[in-house]
Amino acid sequence: MTTSSPLPGLESLAPPEPRTTRRGPTAEELLDGLNEPQRAAVVHAGAPLLVVAGAGSGKTRVLTRRIAWLISERKAHPGSILAITFTNKAAAEMKERVEALVGGRARIMWVSTFHSACVRILRKEIDKLGYKSNFSIYDAADSKRLMTLVCKDLDLDPKRYQPGALLHWMSNQKNELRDSEEAAKDARNSFEETMAAAYALYQRRLREANALDFDDLIMHTVHLFQAFPEVRETYRRRFRHVLVDEYQDTNHAQYALIHQLCADDPELVDVEGQPTERVEPAELMVVGDADQSIYAFRGANIRNILDFEQDFPDATSILLEQNYRSTQTILNAANAVIGHNKGRKPKRLWSQAGDGARIVGYVADDERDEARFVSEEIDKLTDDAEVRPGDVAVFYRTNAQSRVFEEVFIRLGMPYKVVGGVRFYERREVRDALAYLRMLVNPADEISLRRVLNTPKRGIGDRAVACVQALADRERIIFWEALRRADEAPGLASRSLRAIEGFVGLVEELQSMVDAGERADVILESVLARSGYLVELEASDDPQDATRLENLAELVAVAREFSDDPVAGPSADPADIDAGQVAPGLSDFLERVALVADADQVPDAPDEDDGGVVTLMTLHTAKGLEFPVVFLTGLEDGVFPHSRSLGDQPELEEERRLAYVGVTRAQQRLYVSRAVIRSAWGAPAHNPASRFLDELPVDLVDWRRTEAAQTRWSRPDLASGSAARLGTPTEAGRRNFSSAALRADAAAKSKPAREIPSLEPGDRVVHDSFGLGTVVAIEGVADKTVASIDFGSEGVKRLLLRYAPVEKL
Repeated sequence: MTTSSPLPGLESLAPPEPRTTRRGPTAEELLDGLNEPQRAAVVHAGAPLLVVAGAGSGKTRVLTRRIAWLISERKAHPGSILAITFTNKAAAEMKERVEALVGGRARIMWVSTFHSACVRILRKEIDKLGYKSNFSIYDAADSKRLMTLVCKDLDLDPKRYQPGALLHWMSNQKNELRDSEEAAKDARNSFEETMAAAYALYQRRLREANALDFDDLIMHTVHLFQAFPEVRETYRRRFRHVLVDEYQDTNHAQYALIHQLCADDPELVDVEGQPTERVEPAELMVVGDADQSIYAFRGANIRNILDFEQDFPDATSILLEQNYRSTQTILNAANAVIGHNKGRKPKRLWSQAGDGARIVGYVADDERDEARFVSEEIDKLTDDAEVRPGDVAVFYRTNAQSRVFEEVFIRLGMPYKVVGGVRFYERREVRDALAYLRMLVNPADEISLRRVLNTPKRGIGDRAVACVQALADRERIIFWEALRRADEAPGLASRSLRAIEGFVGLVEELQSMVDAGERADVILESVLARSGYLVELEASDDPQDATRLENLAELVAVAREFSDDPVAGPSADPADIDAGQVAPGLSDFLERVALVADADQVPDAPDEDDGGVVTLMTLHTAKGLEFPVVFLTGLEDGVFPHSRSLGDQPELEEERRLAYVGVTRAQQRLYVSRAVIRSAWGAPAHNPASRFLDELPVDLVDWRRTEAAQTRWSRPDLASGSAARLGTPTEAGRRNFSSAALRADAAAKSKPAREIPSLEPGDRVVHDSFGLGTVVAIEGVADKTVASIDFGSEGVKRLLLRYAPVEKL
């Protein structure tokens, strides 16, 4: 075995070691409890090493034991060890475990994330790139504020060039190590040229502020090593042992950083360009599992691990296939599913834990029936004292799917928490939409009104709001009335006045729908389409905005469900709805939602002593975790695998890896479920069973209920036992939703238009609520005719005549 000599000066960092007694564990103790492949990985020396660590195969134990082995048995100086993980939490845990094995010497190691390691290097070396060592690091919010200023300086159309989308594009460029000049040179059209210009100005502003964003930390470190070989050489000499966890999740920039430190490069030259003494490359060990590569959307490149042996021709590979987490039945299911991916390295997980229970399958009528099944099954398991709520996790593909589980769990008093996402009714876009609805019902709700006044942006800034507030204070009127009289506001710019008048007109039209008793879902659809909220999200390239669209789709489904059957809605009590009330209005819907959202906040999570709480999370969030009982839900083509992946083989394979991650989180029991009908934008969508279900061996799954058991297209009602008929499933529910489609959908489901009276300015009219009035002005034609009518003490109202209960006298 080769030993590593510490750097000059590093010896003083370690406390003197007594000569008479051995410090730390013996070799036998370090290898105790490891299986043969794990031992081989721990003691390996020399060539680069790829450890292909299957799910639950003890990779963290291998990493920590190897570091301890390097220090204790191979006498590597702790300061010569660089261990890279993907989270600060994982780095802290690894350091603690190594310290427990070898003592305080471990504190000198570099155990950190990629970003933290790069910050330490740049603090010492960044002056070579023209920055000062006290540079600031901008977080996501700082970056967005800066990009917003850049967009203003370049006078970019805010609808076409959104700061979030620009930052996402720029992050992809930096992850590929492409600076703004390269991006500009490779631009294929004027849109990309403009984005490259924004990138260039953003970087210039960062440099002027002596600041870096998170992507810069890695990109600048790689560029530093490339531009200054002598700096790279310093760190190649320092780090003699480099270990990288979760290698399958590395992007190109992270891969390049590792390559700079560890690749065999005999061509090194000094600052004068003269060849330098060749230093043996550091010992590199990477640990990962291509079958768990699920972050392509963040720039992770699965080729980094698949091509490791090509990048390092003398590399050795060790396969960890023994699983210490799950039963053999669960592992057989995981092996069967992932086996359908092409081009992967063969790997078959196995366990000594025995076969265990069969997987339980359930085909629900709809998503509410699916949530009911999950909650009842958890109830049974906890009643039988087999598990505690804290032992159970419910996984879904997208955050929007949590809503129905939250509502059913709240109704049944099931303790739960949502991990890795905001509770449904706390999500920004959901709160925005509900604020619109609350403001329509109650214009005096100033909090809701101010929230949506400039959402989406329509040119009503803080100064304009201050001018309107000054008018409200002077006249002692509510903020809404001041908006309607904005032409009287002192100091208000004409551009802001036009924007406010446009907003007031939109609100008054929508209020006509409320006054006419229109369905809650139709009003919500009209709000989202006419306000421009959906258009803004649709135009965005930011992946988060695609998720926001899904959440709004789910809110429309909630409103549609309520309008179709108010008794069967979330947390409903049949007594809440008058028996004679045929069509509940928007205020009834808002009251229902408020009760659910309020109940959402009431219970604190029980203490661990009380059994913990059920965990709800997306599959992406679940990676790295484990639970005795797992429910894998929403297994339908178009839901999981996601509809975006169905025509794209690489994306479909990533979805299959996500399914593999979900299955391998389960330790003892696994449940799989799907719904025959699932609401999509409030319309019933019939999705076929997920192809991942077809890939499970039939003998492993005990189907409690199959699609054949469904006898009607109906939704079971939790509150009353009755069913609300959904109708035959159609393609309408599966369409890609857009603001234009939403307008058409709202029109199709809205009330039949009342006969529009022929009115002219000066005509006298009577309104069911406002009484006698005089027509002031008429705009629009046919069903878009809007009348401005002066109702005396009630003021001037703009009414959409299609809905307004107005009669000409």
